[in-house]
Amino acid sequence: MKKWQYLTSTALLGSALFLAACGDSEDTSSTSAENSTEQAETGTAQLTGDVVGDGSSTVAPITEALVEEYAAVQKDVRVAVGVSGTGGGFEKFINGETDFSNASRPIKETEAEELKKAGIEYTEFEVAYDGLSVVVHPDNTWAKNLTVDQLKKIWVEDGTKKKWSDIDPSWPAEEIVYYSPGSDSGTYDYFDEVILDGEDIAKDAMLSEDDNVLVQGVTGDVNAIGYFGYAYYLENKDKLQVVSVDGVEPTNETIESGEYSPLSRPLFVYVKNSALKDNEATYDFMKFTLENAGEMAEVVGYVSLPADKYEASLKVLEGLK
Repeated sequence: MKKWQYLTSTALLGSALFLAACGDSEDTSSTSAENSTEQAETGTAQLTGDVVGDGSSTVAPITEALVEEYAAVQKDVRVAVGVSGTGGGFEKFINGETDFSNASRPIKETEAEELKKAGIEYTEFEVAYDGLSVVVHPDNTWAKNLTVDQLKKIWVEDGTKKKWSDIDPSWPAEEIVYYSPGSDSGTYDYFDEVILDGEDIAKDAMLSEDDNVLVQGVTGDVNAIGYFGYAYYLENKDKLQVVSVDGVEPTNETIESGEYSPLSRPLFVYVKNSALKDNEATYDFMKFTLENAGEMAEVVGYVSLPADKYEASLKVLEGLK
């Protein structure tokens, strides 16, 4: 199975990725006969239609891998997936532009209220676990293990040009360089909640919705620090150094157990209930997602949920059809 490779262009990152095979231009009877043969061989009813999603760049690697695999199963269903961040994805979901929305944080009360006003009913599904990973340059010999309090002191704006020595006098008297996901990102929101505690992020921080920009920034400066999803650390671990938090390094085991606290988190997909009822392709793609999300999560570098969680979600999905 091919591992999903993340796009490096911000323009491409923000655009929809269309993965669907087009059928040959043949007469109706020929196509019908071929579909009947294929269904008999695979035991899968062949569907047609469009499914549209958007949202988190953190969840994107899982969804893109699923879309690629689904195209081989349902060649006449076109799934379009945009990557505009959790917040941007919810905006499109609220506006009725998408059937599902990927999110690296739970939906906010304000977003839920806007959906209610728009008359959109939805269902939340967990698809995997992530461990938000704090990273530094490989030549950084001092910040290999940070406490939550130190992370807050590093990242919260205090009106000064902070140096590493301000965090610990034994560390270099060099200015800290910051790389953070953009404010539309669920990763930013989660970091804000558990580390910044609602305070302003350092004003000198370079913000980007493209995690590859963050990787490049940290790898280019020994005094840099950044954070993003676990999968992006794994993809770049040969040129980055992950930071332990309160003595615990993010691994599949510490993320799944919750030991990597408070930076372990679930990843979500939110689905419009009416799309599940009215569009068989949406229902089928969501079913495929819940049946295969665990495997795809592991393939692209995240952590699968326990099997019983996927089974419970599939029962909920079936009840929404």
